[in-house]
Amino acid sequence: MSTAQLHATPPATASSTRGQLNGVLFVALFAAAVTRIAAVPAIAGLGLSPLIVGIVAGAVYGNALRDGMPASWAAGVNFSARRLLRIAVAFFGLRVSLQEIAQVGLPGLAESVLVVVSTLVIGTWAGMKLMKLDRDTALLTAAGSAICGAAAVLAFESTLQSKPHKSAMAVGSVVLFGTLSMFLYPILFKAGWLHLDTIGAGLFFGGTIHEVAQVVGAASNVSPEATHIATIVKMTRVMLLVPVLLAIGLWINRPARRGATASQAAGETGAAHAPRKLAIPWFALGFLGCVVVNSLHVLPEAATQTVNTLDTFALTMAMTALGIETRISQIREAGPRALTTGLILYVWLIGGGLGITWAVQRLFG
Repeated sequence: MSTAQLHATPPATASSTRGQLNGVLFVALFAAAVTRIAAVPAIAGLGLSPLIVGIVAGAVYGNALRDGMPASWAAGVNFSARRLLRIAVAFFGLRVSLQEIAQVGLPGLAESVLVVVSTLVIGTWAGMKLMKLDRDTALLTAAGSAICGAAAVLAFESTLQSKPHKSAMAVGSVVLFGTLSMFLYPILFKAGWLHLDTIGAGLFFGGTIHEVAQVVGAASNVSPEATHIATIVKMTRVMLLVPVLLAIGLWINRPARRGATASQAAGETGAAHAPRKLAIPWFALGFLGCVVVNSLHVLPEAATQTVNTLDTFALTMAMTALGIETRISQIREAGPRALTTGLILYVWLIGGGLGITWAVQRLFG
């Protein structure tokens, strides 16, 4: 075989690789434009992060102008929405430290655990039983409300390997009700309807509002102390992403494992009865590793800030790619039911969350 033959690259492979790289570059440029748009005061003032702007802009493009994108670029868009997403979620852990979580102690931890678990259970039940949603859409909607908004939706989407339009519906719920909370909560607090002191307001705001930016925006209208407590409680909820994803991975594989066990007991063999691979979200363990690294302060603060900025951009790329892959026709079918599920969760977060906050303060106060 000649040297030329050894080093030759099959034309189809080279074309596919080039198309994928072009797709990733296209998403990166799109995300850069989205980041600039999200920085516009009118948009930033609404608490809309680049992630949320990205999925909206991506969906508009994907439904109105996608025919202008070469088909070979689709692999790059898919790479951004899947593999890049996992990496970005892992590095999201650099925003949390165990020292910060320790500052709010048991009250903050109790508030976070109770809100996250109850919201996930209620959201999944209401979505599947009352609204007749499929499992993935119900879980994604519940996760966005329970843990950390769009970032949680992204993490769950990766674990569930669900369709992009289901993530888009869940993010829509985060946008609507999270933005509403940012304006409604301070009004309710100042009117005296919440019956909470400053510490209670921090626990309630951080424990029940969807996005980190929305928590900061709402709590800043109360006091700096409330903002500090609310932010730490919110990041405690973010920390719970790891155990929740591991539990969900076990839960969604339970029927497959039972089926495999039954087949083995009956003496059946073959690939048709092989147990499905356990969907352990390894990127969640990477998230936990980043939390430990951040807690040990082994990285200079400037380096951590730089990585966080790059990570936000990578998450924006992933969300934009999901938007491009989303089809409005698919959303239209389950949209009202998913939104109603989000509304049920929102009512729970206000009423149930307030009850949890009162109970936590009484128990640990």
